[in-house]
Amino acid sequence: QVRLVESGGGSVQAGGSLRLSCVASGYQFAIQFMGWFRQTPGEEREAIAVMNRAAGGTYYADSVKGRFTISRGYQASTAVLELNNLKPDDTAVYYCAATDRPSYGARWPKVEEYPYWGQGTQVTVSS
Repeated sequence: QVRLVESGGGSVQAGGSLRLSCVASGYQFAIQFMGWFRQTPGEEREAIAVMNRAAGGTYYADSVKGRFTISRGYQASTAVLELNNLKPDDTAVYYCAATDRPSYGARWPKVEEYPYWGQGTQVTVSS
């Protein structure tokens, strides 16, 4: 079992920055994919930045490319998301998720294929 705890959300003005952290505990050594997702009311949860911890590589949604950066953080069991040049459309609840399945072939895991989720942290961007 893996437990994920997020921190770092908050309210900023457009153009501002935030830093989100996700710390894994439990069987964190088994994590293969770890990433960040977001959801707004009435919308489906979407993947915005994911890293393949075993094989390397990162995925970014088109909407955040060039503005958000995912990294391991100081500890290997941590996933950090740097959010820069924030826009009002970035307002959402941000979730950290992880999966211990080693491979999905040539694709990234689908949202529903992540078994471990954090509690979410609110990010609000005002214009």
